[in-house]
Amino acid sequence: MTAQKEKVKSQLNPGAWVMFTSLVIDLIGFTIILPLMPKLLDHYSLTGGASISFLESTVKTLQETLNIPEKFNSVMTGGVLGSLFSFLQFLASPLAGCLSDCYGRKPALLVSMIGIAASYALWVVSDNFILFVLARAVGGISKANVSLATAVMADITDSTTRAKAMALVGVAFAIGFIIGPVTGAAFSAWGIDSNKGNWWFWPAMFSLALTIINFGFLAVFFKESLPKEKRAKSLQLSQTLNLVNPVSLFKFQLADGISKKDLEKLKVLGRVYFLFLFLFSGLEYTLTFLTHLRFNYNASQQGKMLLFIGLLMAFFQGGLVRRVKPGKEKMLALIGLGVIIPSFVVVGLSSSTTALYFGLALYSLGSAIVIPCLTAMTAAYGRADQKGAVIGTLRSLGALARAFGPLVSSFVFFVFGAGPCYCIGAIGLIIPFVLLRQSPL
Repeated sequence: MTAQKEKVKSQLNPGAWVMFTSLVIDLIGFTIILPLMPKLLDHYSLTGGASISFLESTVKTLQETLNIPEKFNSVMTGGVLGSLFSFLQFLASPLAGCLSDCYGRKPALLVSMIGIAASYALWVVSDNFILFVLARAVGGISKANVSLATAVMADITDSTTRAKAMALVGVAFAIGFIIGPVTGAAFSAWGIDSNKGNWWFWPAMFSLALTIINFGFLAVFFKESLPKEKRAKSLQLSQTLNLVNPVSLFKFQLADGISKKDLEKLKVLGRVYFLFLFLFSGLEYTLTFLTHLRFNYNASQQGKMLLFIGLLMAFFQGGLVRRVKPGKEKMLALIGLGVIIPSFVVVGLSSSTTALYFGLALYSLGSAIVIPCLTAMTAAYGRADQKGAVIGTLRSLGALARAFGPLVSSFVFFVFGAGPCYCIGAIGLIIPFVLLRQSPL
């Protein structure tokens, strides 16, 4: 009888599966654009426009000044554009989290879906670079659903199921990043023979359709996870500066009323999370540039590599992280960090596809473990009416890291090349490993 009760207690709330399904739908639509981005940038470069010409000429001037091979220019151009989305997420995530603490998760999720749909609608008609950038900006501001989904998982779980729920978020990412890029690649191959007009119309429409479906799915099946009696009474206007102030975010000032002891632990987790994602996201972003320049990978080979990574991440998150016992998240996160450090050295110095894929296998294991474990550890702190602020702050720190990580890594790659870039990043990852290991979490 006791064993049966324990089994029931360890089962996930049905709401977790609703959020998982919603995230999969959303992330497929979100990642469709990834393999299309080079073709899109080529299109806007050929059609011209003052904004993209200015960006390309600035990168070219830097390249000529530093006497760097011209083939590296695309690394910097892509790095600048890749950071815009995450920077806007950094601005929006904590605000969305705090608003959901006051008014509920479901209204905030549905508003986020409307904004995401608007961004795809703009992409449909983006026949110039300004409209395309505007579409990405609207998407970045609206992309709070992942942060909100994490807050929902925190609402409906306890210490026995929290790591399992956070791993489910990771599995959703893995599935999205498997199906989305493959679908985008199919649209890209189709678009090669249809370069007239806005050839991106159908992939953009597909992403838009998925978002509309997701809106309806959430409206019908998602049950509010934060009851009115547990919501924050009001959103303090004095907190508005904290929403965009990195210093305040690192101090978790949005989550008022948390004990001093717990607050100190949150600050450590915030620093570890930021440093890890700052270095990881930069190296992650430059991976396709490394394989293109060193191994001459085409779009098909890049797709196979991303599929390999996605499948391994899904396997590790579904088979390993979901089974972690309560209280063991820190140990597993340390293992993940310990694995991912040498993985970047192997990838950065690889001279054969065998060495590359061995490094990528280690990379997949480490990246599958670290984020879900750190998120689960963070979600354990705060009352029900503080979860949105706590998780929103953590996600915002992650977005800030992803906004600057690709820029810094792209510049190091641009100046020194792939090997030094990845080795420097690997050395830097020792810092969050030591911080986490020495922390009393």
